[in-house]
Amino acid sequence: MIFKSPHYCIFVQNKSGMNTTEQVEKILADTSLSTELQNIAHKVFHRERITFDEGVYLYEHAELGYLGVLANFIREQKHGDKTYFNRNFHLEPTNLCVYDCKFCSYSRLIKQKEEGWALTMEEMLDIVKKYDDEPVTEVHIVGGVLPQYDVDFYSALFSAIKKHRPDLHVKALTPVEYHYIFKKAKIDYATGMRLMKEAGLESIPGGGAEIFHPEVREQIAKDKCTGQQWLDIHEEWHKLGMRSNATMLYGHIEKYWHRVDHMEKLRELQDRTGGFQTFIPLKFRNQHNQMSNVPESSVIEDLRNYAIARIYMDNFDHIKAYWAMISRETAQLSLNYGVDDIDGTLDDTTKIYSMAGAEEQNPAMSTHELVNLIKQVGRKAIERDTLYNVVTDFENVVFEEDKKPQYYKLPVVNQD
Repeated sequence: MIFKSPHYCIFVQNKSGMNTTEQVEKILADTSLSTELQNIAHKVFHRERITFDEGVYLYEHAELGYLGVLANFIREQKHGDKTYFNRNFHLEPTNLCVYDCKFCSYSRLIKQKEEGWALTMEEMLDIVKKYDDEPVTEVHIVGGVLPQYDVDFYSALFSAIKKHRPDLHVKALTPVEYHYIFKKAKIDYATGMRLMKEAGLESIPGGGAEIFHPEVREQIAKDKCTGQQWLDIHEEWHKLGMRSNATMLYGHIEKYWHRVDHMEKLRELQDRTGGFQTFIPLKFRNQHNQMSNVPESSVIEDLRNYAIARIYMDNFDHIKAYWAMISRETAQLSLNYGVDDIDGTLDDTTKIYSMAGAEEQNPAMSTHELVNLIKQVGRKAIERDTLYNVVTDFENVVFEEDKKPQYYKLPVVNQD
């Protein structure tokens, strides 16, 4: 598959004969491009940081082919053809929530409790124990916010998981939950995060960021923590020497400059702490929520957004696309637009994506399927742990399913 522009093209499944350096050099020699686009390409080629205004300019003026060449150049400079995934499962304590985010298709208010669930500690640990014989490396814990799930509850849960399975990495909760439980416990962020670390928390996912700017945040998620509070909690976590991820919810009522403002705040914090591992753009889905009147972004816009994120977030090692949210096919395309991580096997343990109307209504993929998904577009599949240590390089791995002889029914020629 090829996306064409008037000046050059980028191959999605079959790469062109040029390497990434030659593709950027072709852009630099293209006199029909605007001065601004040529200057940005020059900065990317020489590993210089682009400015806020240049980020906005990319959103407003850059074509997909141009963005793909620059983003893929950065991606391959950092990671070559490596594409990362992990074997994980989700634990979602509840979909009941005290907050009323307009974009959320997952949560139910407490008054709608008949439509939701709220697991006990024992039920949560039973889910963890289901994977005792599976080679998973991470449990990802996230869900709604309820008063009974407080500092003591989560401390006990994290400790119990680590006691049961010490090698299982606990990646849990977002600043939305932490802000709520720390406020309820009357402790500051620094104390709260230290208590979580002592209980067994090992990293923080990137959720709850949405769009930081209050102009947008107050319209779509006014009740929960502010953008600055989100950043403050991650900063306290980083001060403990720990790692986390960051997200951005795009494609709803925000303007392009809101996206750049969001990425700029993350980039500034990363300059100070170096604690972020991965930036994850999250596509807004309009099914079963209070913003169903807002159209979703196109696949072209999704790919443009991934590419601009890779170009702008120069101090983030990784850009991730959730295959379960954007579809397997779009995830494959994204691997040529700056993305180097497509998350994990999931094993059908999350309802967050399917309830929002994602293409994947039962988001489960075996390791074999995920590896093949990556290899089909010419990339090297690398299983990682949560901290990006290599677990298995699948470049030369042959699965048992691939060893079996394939038989095909041939047409029968009528001899009569």
